[in-house]
Amino acid sequence: MELIKKIRQAEAQAQEIIEQAKAWAAGKTEDGRKNRRRLLAEAEQERKKAIEAAVAAAQSQGLAEIEKLKTQAGEKQQQLRDKVAGKMAPAATKVMDYLRG
Repeated sequence: MELIKKIRQAEAQAQEIIEQAKAWAAGKTEDGRKNRRRLLAEAEQERKKAIEAAVAAAQSQGLAEIEKLKTQAGEKQQQLRDKVAGKMAPAATKVMDYLRG
């Protein structure tokens, strides 16, 4: 009888240990999920910051490139004007001479 009583106590203790282990494992699983969600949220924030920084850098580089191209275009236009300016008067004279006669 005493042996049966001890066996039942041992089974009850074993069941209690199993329940505690399940509860502990469930808690650890939930902690892991919370941690994973937190890490994912942090990674998403970092990704957004990196994208915003890249967009800002690209925009800045694009604006600088636009200004550089405008300057180059203006310089080329001026070079063309300077090159053509000396030829316009003689060409106009030739056309007028041709038309007169």
